[in-house]
Amino acid sequence: MKMQLDNTAGAHRITGYGAGYVSVNDKSLTHSFILTPNTLITDWGPKSVDDLDEASLQVVARLSPAIVLLGTGVEQRFPPSPLLAPMLAQGIGVEVMTTAAACRTYNILVAEDRPVAAALLVP
Repeated sequence: MKMQLDNTAGAHRITGYGAGYVSVNDKSLTHSFILTPNTLITDWGPKSVDDLDEASLQVVARLSPAIVLLGTGVEQRFPPSPLLAPMLAQGIGVEVMTTAAACRTYNILVAEDRPVAAALLVP
């Protein structure tokens, strides 16, 4: 699906997504990554919800977002609650959704100038 780019000055935006890829600022990424309006981490290791661990989620938490959108691929899959507990204890909200839904939601929150991070699993 091609998405319209809203000119939010200097912010990383998701410009498209489909089977096996997500485009950030028109650059296609085919593996899991973390995105904030100011940061793009392309070497994030997890490939699926089963690969998530405390260390991989701590990378997201260190960015200090108010909310994390965890895109879990084609299907919404919740990680074990103890993995999310450290972020919740820090006051970081976590929303678990499909990667496609996380892409759409991320762009909306960036347009609203919200402190958001998207941790996207790209199957």
